[in-house]
Formats: sequence, C-alpha cells, structure tokens
Amino acid sequence: MAVIGAGIAGIAVAARLAVAGRAVTVFEAGPTFGGKMHQFALPGGYRFDAGPSLFTLPQLVDDIFRLAGRTPSDYFRYERLDPITNYFFADGTRLHAWADAAKFAAEVEQKLGTPATEVTKFLKRAGRAYDATAGTFLHKSLHKARTYFSPETLRAVAALPQLGLLGTMHQRHESAFGADPRLVQLFDRYATYNGSDPYQAPATLSMIPHLEHGIGAFYPESGIYAIAESLVKLATEFGVKFRYNEPVEEIITAEKRVTGLRTALDVYDFGRVVSNMDVVPTYRRLLPHQPAPERTLSQPRSSSALIFYWGITREFPELDVHNIFFSADYKAEFDAIFQQKTVADDVTVYVNITSKKTPTDAPPGHENWFVMVNVPHDQGQDWAALTHQTRAAVLRKLRQALGTDIAPLIATEKVWTPPGIAADTSSFGGALYGSSSNNALAAFLRHPNFSGRLEGLYFCGGSVHPGGGIPLCLLSAKIVSSLINEE
Repeated sequence: MAVIGAGIAGIAVAARLAVAGRAVTVFEAGPTFGGKMHQFALPGGYRFDAGPSLFTLPQLVDDIFRLAGRTPSDYFRYERLDPITNYFFADGTRLHAWADAAKFAAEVEQKLGTPATEVTKFLKRAGRAYDATAGTFLHKSLHKARTYFSPETLRAVAALPQLGLLGTMHQRHESAFGADPRLVQLFDRYATYNGSDPYQAPATLSMIPHLEHGIGAFYPESGIYAIAESLVKLATEFGVKFRYNEPVEEIITAEKRVTGLRTALDVYDFGRVVSNMDVVPTYRRLLPHQPAPERTLSQPRSSSALIFYWGITREFPELDVHNIFFSADYKAEFDAIFQQKTVADDVTVYVNITSKKTPTDAPPGHENWFVMVNVPHDQGQDWAALTHQTRAAVLRKLRQALGTDIAPLIATEKVWTPPGIAADTSSFGGALYGSSSNNALAAFLRHPNFSGRLEGLYFCGGSVHPGGGIPLCLLSAKIVSSLINEE
C-alpha cells in the first residue's frame, strides 16, 4: 500500500502498518521527511525546527515503538519541561507556568491575584473533561456508526453539560476568571493550539490546558525533529520504502475503488492509498475526476503563522524554551485574523529557543530564536507588506518587554510566510491545522479518515479528523491503521 506525504502522520501510519506486516511505500514530494516538522540550519551555526515546537502526549510516540516490540528510549528520549512557558503581559507582569498544577496556581495567585483554589478547580475540571471525552472524540473515528453506540460515547456526551463546557472558550474562561483579564487571556491562548479563535471556538477546547498541567509538556532530546527521525528509523527497519523527490500526480481509480497512483516516474499499483496531504489539494490535484465533498472542503480554515527564525548574538537568561509576549487587546488581534483577514498592529509573540536545552543549536553565547505570530491563512494578502509591518511590531514588543533592542542582535534571519508554508507543505492557504474549530460542530465537519466514495482511500494528518498538532496527527495515524487492519 502507499502513503502520500512523509509528514508526521504519514510516517506514523506507515510505521504502524509495517509493524502489522504490510508492505508500505511512502511518496514524498520533497527531498526529505518531516513536512512541517523538518529542520534546517542558518549560517553561523544555528539549527532550527521549522514548524511545531510544543510537544505533549509523548506516550503516543512511545506506543508505536511498544507496538513494534521495541524499547522507546532506544530510539527517542525526552524530558518534562518546568517551567512550561514564561508569560509576559502587556502591563509588564511576568508569570511562570510551572508544570506542577498546584505550583502554577500559587504563582497565579501571587502575580495576578486570582485565588489558587480557583485555578486548581479549573484545571481539575479540564482534566475530567479530557478523561471523559478524549477516548471517543480523539481516539476513534467520528464517521463510523459504531462509535456512537458504544457505552463510552454515551458517557462522554452525558458528561459535557455537567462539566460546564457549553458556550465559547472565552465565555468559559471569563466565567471562571473574569476578575482578571490577564488570566482569561492566558487560557484563551489555547485556542491557537488548533488555529482557532477563543471568541468563537467551543468551550470544550478549554480542556487543552490539562495536556500541559495535568500530563505535561516535554522537550525531545535534540529537538522536535527527533520525533520524525526516530519514527522513520523504526519504519525503515520494518521495511517501509521512502521515495523522496517523487510527488504524486494522481490517485488512480476504477469502479469506485483505488487501484494505484501515478508520479512523473511511473504508474504504481496499490489497492490502498493513505493521503497525508492536506485534504483540499488531495481532491483538487490528485482526484480531479472525482466528485469532491464541497461542504467539507469549504469549511473555514484555521489560522496560519508568520515565523521569523533569528540567530541572536547574546543570551537572555530571563527567557526559557517557550515564551509568550501578549498583546494588549486579544479580541482585536483575533478579529484581525478571522474577520478582517489581516494582522493586527499589536500582536502576541511566541518565542521558542531550543538552544536553552540543546546548546549545539547555536554558537556559544548565542541563541536560536523561533519567533512566531498567529496570522490568517493566505487569501492573496500583501504578505511582503504584512511581514514588514509585523516584524516591526514584534521588535517593538520585545524591546518593551525585555528592555533591549533586539534588531542589532540578529546575526542571520529566515522568514516563513503563509504562502511559503502552503508551497512547502501542500497545506491549503498555509492553514496550519486544516479547518478551524470555530463552531461547536467543527469536530464533526472535519473530513473523515476514510473515503465514503472510493474504497481503499484513507486520510491522515492535520486537515482531517481529529485535527492538527503533533498529538492529533499521531492519533489520525492510529485511527487509519486501525481501520485498515480491521478490514
């Protein structure tokens, strides 16, 4: 069978299927694996992970090695982060998000004034919500009838009203922490974990903080790229063939089933094909003669990112691996992204510095800064102008928060814009997570992990169920491999 795309979900599904004894070939348009999870170097000795930077639910990676009868730590190692994130608010307040929930709650009480008991209560409720729903809504297909007749699903649905998860994320956080807009803003930011707007996204997403404070945030030894690298090693050991620089041009079908695929080099016979490519270009480019699910493909897209990769010529001890510099008006920032399709004048800035954990990622005394701003997906905006405007806003915010002019410290630079993300990763419009989760039914409107029209066609990755981000992409691979093995 074939897998189209060597992103993290494509690699994971190939490994799972190979461990189950299937012959798998992965076709990748680019020169190497990883998709958004690739790595690169800039002059002067700076290494960067290109895309994802936060790592949660590491057991989803470990599970694949255990499935293969291997010891995970022989391939892949990681450590729990503490603190998880350093927060810098617009009013000058600084806060450490400690891994331990009780310690984090105490920090909030000390710095923001909200009682620690309120924070602890909120996080416990998030944990109960996650435990009640994840097994159904993340680990199973939402497009198979048997999912809805299981006792587990009935319990999950029954639990939602009791957990106070009706309304939007922002409403949920405001009801819990309305006395301090800074804490509301802190928890609202978790909507960005799947490219959504907290003022529209359902309150069910308020369970996301549990992943960090209930389970933990982690740093892979050598960086995020090590996740893909370790799984490719495992897949190769089980016979998976990777064909790089060979983009698929068409998925071949006959009589409502998949029969193979075509590249510029050859035509291949395959009875099953898994597409790890974004679902929109999969239909538009690879299945041009098949009717497309237009309602699904027209769902509003998630946000994208404008990323500056900077080699910085000094160290900042007040920063850690993950750092957030908040805007003064979060509502205006999200309105700019999702309503006006542009970038606000005042933006929230995320700075990831892997050299804090992997010193070889930058020269001695230097740091590698991955600087990201959430922006709309590409719809033809003037990205040259927006990049120039946003870069200036980022430097202004960092200078205000750190008391240092960052511009003279930038020794080398690379920029990744939404059009660049779209071109490099086949993500429609550069949307990082496929469709957004800006309505209560968004989870059910995502494309399923299989085709209802073509037998033998499956889908994994961030544009389909259960969504984007490393954990959900790994879960999509698990769902697809289960569907195929059950057949």
